[in-house]
Amino acid sequence: MTTGSVSPRRADTRRNHERILAVAAEALAESAQVSFNAIAKQAGVGVGTVYRHFPTPEKLILAVYDREVRHLVDVVPELLEQAGPAEAFRAWATDHVARYAMTKRGLAEALAVATAHRGSLPFSGVESILGAMEELLRANVEAGLVRPDVDAETVMSGLMGLLFLDPDDDWQGRTAALVDLVWRGIRTG
Repeated sequence: MTTGSVSPRRADTRRNHERILAVAAEALAESAQVSFNAIAKQAGVGVGTVYRHFPTPEKLILAVYDREVRHLVDVVPELLEQAGPAEAFRAWATDHVARYAMTKRGLAEALAVATAHRGSLPFSGVESILGAMEELLRANVEAGLVRPDVDAETVMSGLMGLLFLDPDDDWQGRTAALVDLVWRGIRTG
């Protein structure tokens, strides 16, 4: 019979896994190059531990992408609770999606290489982000702020302009303008 506790070895394995992902995410924010040796050193684990968790650079890159998408998706309920539907939409688009697009250039390049044989990003990530947008839209429709005929895919297509912003320019100002344009296009009345 188990008590629900986690063995110290298993907890240590999970901590190592998360530490490796966090270090890899930081490294991939700067460059598309993945160095298992550098990641291991910075994470405080042996290089064999990195390879045990992620046998190939592609698997590590996709795991970092999944982690980053999960962070984008998991913040939506918190934003809705704290800020209300309209502000949650804006905060998610400007403070999370745009910031992600501006600070993850290396990850974007690494993903392009890692998914070259597939031709696209993992569907689960795209589907999760669309689900987060659907949740935001549903809350805004229920509040009477957004037209009920607006769909998540169209709104995300509108926000794709965020990917073309220059991180060395006034991307925050341009983000605000783009989000405002999309918001005016989807709101009621």
